[in-house]
Amino acid sequence: MKTLSGLLTINKPEGMTSRQTVTRVSNALRQAGFGRQIRVGHCGTLDPLATGVVVICVGRSTRLVQLIQERPKTYTGTFQLGCVTSTDDCTGEILSESAVDLKTISRQAIVDLLPDFTGDIQQVPPKFSAVHVNGQRAYKLARQGREVELSARPVQIHRLELTNFELPEFELQIECGSGTYIRSLGRDIGERLGCGATMKTLSRSAIGEFALDEAVAPHEVTPESIESLIKPPIKAVAHLPSVEITEQQKMLVYDGRPIEVGTVEELSGSSQIDEDESARLVLIDANHQLVAVSSYRIDQGSAKPDMVFHDPPRD
Repeated sequence: MKTLSGLLTINKPEGMTSRQTVTRVSNALRQAGFGRQIRVGHCGTLDPLATGVVVICVGRSTRLVQLIQERPKTYTGTFQLGCVTSTDDCTGEILSESAVDLKTISRQAIVDLLPDFTGDIQQVPPKFSAVHVNGQRAYKLARQGREVELSARPVQIHRLELTNFELPEFELQIECGSGTYIRSLGRDIGERLGCGATMKTLSRSAIGEFALDEAVAPHEVTPESIESLIKPPIKAVAHLPSVEITEQQKMLVYDGRPIEVGTVEELSGSSQIDEDESARLVLIDANHQLVAVSSYRIDQGSAKPDMVFHDPPRD
């Protein structure tokens, strides 16, 4: 049976779920002869309202999902002042509305607030979200009319910029870490301004190295095009330090055995080293193909494979 491993960047349109993008890719792979057993998964859910980058992992590359989800994400969101909804976006029930004018809200008033929402902050997720509450998704409980109390949790906002302001709307460009809810960000800014706010539109332009300008529309994913659209899995770890290993070392890695790689200058004294004095290190072959993601021990100069991405040659 044919097999395939790699990554695909989709430009998700409004109205489509992230799961539907996965289904489209799965169907194209099946029709192209890859069978029903090939694994397909996405990295970071986008609500149906939102548009933009969804990264799809295929085959063995599905093990890279977590690494991709950890990468910074870039969004552009628009928010309507003076409106509060049950979902914190325009798809929800309107809970309150109020008039907003320049006498009470100005561009500078928003700009002055942004530093308070930048860096390491505490954020309460929307009640209509996929956060687990006592083993159930919060949105399922909210749809049942049950009261949902969610605790604040730490998120990282790397960059926050006001890019447009025309009452009653404002636009933000956001670069943030995993787990950040842009809806909550707009809601909380609206609360601080004293008038409330709800998200109207959202577009994700990048997840790490995966950008909108390289994304394909769902209708472009066909049985005829699918193989040419899949990018090598090494793209998912382009941000990590790497070393080239020999063919002999590659055979050891295939057996799950640690190998000696010596000193990796990029990691010497690096903040990437954790309390166990280990860090992620990518192992590549002479053709610059991804062999494994490993745990590098700086004190030993050794790399232990955690995820292997190429099968050894068969006799």
